Amino acid sequence: MTSTPFQAGAEFAAALDARDPLAHFRDRFCPPKTKSGEDCIYLCGHSLGLQPKSAGDYIAQELRAWAQLGVEGHFHADNPWMPYHRMLTQLTARLVGARPAEVVVMNSLTVNLHLMMASFYRPSTARYKILVERGAFPSDRYAVKSQIDFHGLDPASSLLELTPRADEFCMRDEDIESLIDREGESIALILLGGVNYATGQAFDMEAITKAGRRKGCIVGFDLAHAAGNIPLRLHDWGPDFAVWCSYKYLNGGPGCVGGCFVHERHACSPELPRFAGWWGHDEKTRFLMGPDFRAMEGAEGWQLSNPPILALAALRASMEIFFEAGMENLRAKSISLTGYMEFLLGQAPSEKFTITTPREPMRRGAQLSIRFAHEGRKLCNRLAAMGVIGDWREPDTFRVAAVPLYNSYKDVYRFAQILSAAFH
Repeated sequence: MTSTPFQAGAEFAAALDARDPLAHFRDRFCPPKTKSGEDCIYLCGHSLGLQPKSAGDYIAQELRAWAQLGVEGHFHADNPWMPYHRMLTQLTARLVGARPAEVVVMNSLTVNLHLMMASFYRPSTARYKILVERGAFPSDRYAVKSQIDFHGLDPASSLLELTPRADEFCMRDEDIESLIDREGESIALILLGGVNYATGQAFDMEAITKAGRRKGCIVGFDLAHAAGNIPLRLHDWGPDFAVWCSYKYLNGGPGCVGGCFVHERHACSPELPRFAGWWGHDEKTRFLMGPDFRAMEGAEGWQLSNPPILALAALRASMEIFFEAGMENLRAKSISLTGYMEFLLGQAPSEKFTITTPREPMRRGAQLSIRFAHEGRKLCNRLAAMGVIGDWREPDTFRVAAVPLYNSYKDVYRFAQILSAAFH
């Protein structure tokens, strides 16, 4: 957004907001209010994104169709429900850098992760390990361990963990590639987050994919903290699959339907083993109710059940805003906003906290993880009482994200001022 060195002071924040070409998108979201009626400083889009104002209208439209048409809404609503999920296909493909046939909006993240591992984690005597981050989100670890158990293997020997060097918080790219080169012959699946939920580190997914494929490994990514946060080029990078949720940076609402990518080299392979459901069956014969499953081509062949229309309506509202704003534009503002936050936090007493997120813009998204030296939970409770909404993670970390669709430079400035004052 700016090549000018950052400056302290409210006037500088106001000047940045005044020339921000994306500033008007803020008015299309619903920020929580303080008790006095002012907008909260909402820095929690990495956990739950704000509601687009248009989401209510989109949901209401489908509620009216349900009331007026009943079951006929599947075919005769203004936006018929049978193909409704395809209203999101082009938007999703563009967001994650995929071809339309490679993506589908369905289920929730961990359900999709299990579906992908059912197809792609096929351990053998020689190749049976799953490579994960030691600091991966717990649901991923639970899913991976349960898959290892399901195959009759021992997580103690089949789960391989990436671990930062001593006294470091984040993984080094060269250490990741070195481990893959060293252990690759025994790795069946590399499963990493695109952006680590705890530290905010963005991984070099292209390099990891190349390293994994060079050693014959299947490569998958959990993009829960990457989709809508950093630019993605999934088709070109070439991982075998990816999954994500839609309620964080994608603003789809609590528990919103997730998304899935299957690279085209697999997406049209009906012989690939999978857990099947009727919505993944060839739609030309789906309603003939035959006994034998015939997978649809593309990622849609992994669908299980008909999708939740009301949830899709809310997600559609946000995805249309993403399409309008443009991911590259949002990324440029995100780099600037996060850099500005880091600059302002650098003015606060350094002995009070440590930022564990990488300093390099290309190695992080919108999130900064702030590790407090003492009594961080109490401090964060005080911030919440003053209208600052972030996300506390035990034992000592406060995660904040300045989301470019709806956060302003003034938000970042006010947050830094309140945090600094709270130390005294």
